[in-house]
Amino acid sequence: MSDNGIEAVKLDGTGPVYDQIRRAIRDLVLNGAWPPGTAVPPEHALMERLGASRMTVHRALVQLAREGLITRRRRSGTIVANPPASHAMLDILSIPDEVRQLGQDYSFEILSRRDGRPSPEVAAGFELKRSEQVAHLVTLHRSGGQPHVLEERVIHLATVPATAAERFETTPPGDWLLQHSLWSQAEHAISAVAAGEREASLLEIEQGEPCLLVERRTWNQNQPVTAVRLLYPGGRHRFVGRFGPYGAV
Repeated sequence: MSDNGIEAVKLDGTGPVYDQIRRAIRDLVLNGAWPPGTAVPPEHALMERLGASRMTVHRALVQLAREGLITRRRRSGTIVANPPASHAMLDILSIPDEVRQLGQDYSFEILSRRDGRPSPEVAAGFELKRSEQVAHLVTLHRSGGQPHVLEERVIHLATVPATAAERFETTPPGDWLLQHSLWSQAEHAISAVAAGEREASLLEIEQGEPCLLVERRTWNQNQPVTAVRLLYPGGRHRFVGRFGPYGAV
């Protein structure tokens, strides 16, 4: 493996050794250092590297497999699992792809970013603990040069630590997360709201004009990944879900 291989597996010294191994490998998977398909070092190599018993290493790998992060195969070895496919009525889609499907040119601008503990307002808006470490970003997405959607997002740095070093110069936060993190659960909520003064100015609409607010949260094995609020000008957008006898299709 490369420099991001077995040398990158480092224990933090906290708690049982098997759990330290599990967390070390989990973090390498979740932060994108080990992308899907990467070969996980065999048990004997991990034992030698970490000074752990076979039973301890085996227990850590079994737990990672149960969490869906790795796939264990008898003959071909253990690899990092592919992200789970999403089938929600409102899929977690790429906003750039959404714009391009409209036949428009896409662009985005990071209006603000703050890493660290959330402000009281952000903590309240996203139901965060003040002790949590997050990246708080506000992004304006444009379609054909016109405002398309205003995005406010928090990313949990403990779950996606690579966020701290990412500047989002070429890829917007949502697409970057789709490429560099895993999620196993998602929650959507849609509501109609009136545009406030600041939102109206950024979206180039009248204050009080109706907007569609999409709020989404994602988790990976009960660990929060991100929470986002997407504000769409109501007169320019609609959401469509197609249903059959057994749910959304």
